[in-house]
Amino acid sequence: MGLWTTVAEIAVNLDSKRKPVTKSARESGGYPYYGASGIVDYVDDYIFDGDYLLVSEDGANLLARSTPIAFSVSGKAWVNNHAHVLSFSSYAERRFAEIYLNSIDLSPFVSGGAQPKLNQANLNRIPIPWPSRVEQERFVAILDKFDVLVNDPGAGLPAELFARRKQYEYYSHRLLTFEEKVA
Repeated sequence: MGLWTTVAEIAVNLDSKRKPVTKSARESGGYPYYGASGIVDYVDDYIFDGDYLLVSEDGANLLARSTPIAFSVSGKAWVNNHAHVLSFSSYAERRFAEIYLNSIDLSPFVSGGAQPKLNQANLNRIPIPWPSRVEQERFVAILDKFDVLVNDPGAGLPAELFARRKQYEYYSHRLLTFEEKVA
């Protein structure tokens, strides 16, 4: 597979550029405002412009995993202090790290009782397998194709389920429609 490394050695952490803004101080606009689990609001300004991996910093989801704790964002965005912001040198590296972080148990790196927290120091020390760029690209290509098959409404499983439902409706209607017998 390759070498093991840590998050700190493969990504640039941009947490120092985050700026939380209270709901009452936010001006509504067209830029996504991200928190620990995704978009919280839309605001009139941005502090990041590019491709980043956001990793939940706090919240019950770190342990419960009802939504992914790592998610990629692209374009102009505002990120509050509830999500770590990581920058990678390529799509394959960012996506590989995203997939891996979402697949492992983070509880050894999470502190706090009532409010679980993944602080920057603990995030930075998470071990991660780091195969060659070619292998990363291969893994990511395979998993991205699988993701489309499972989640894209216009392709794969969702499209197949839609087609089978339509087929079922057609045949159930045809089978349950009876002609009156003429005497």
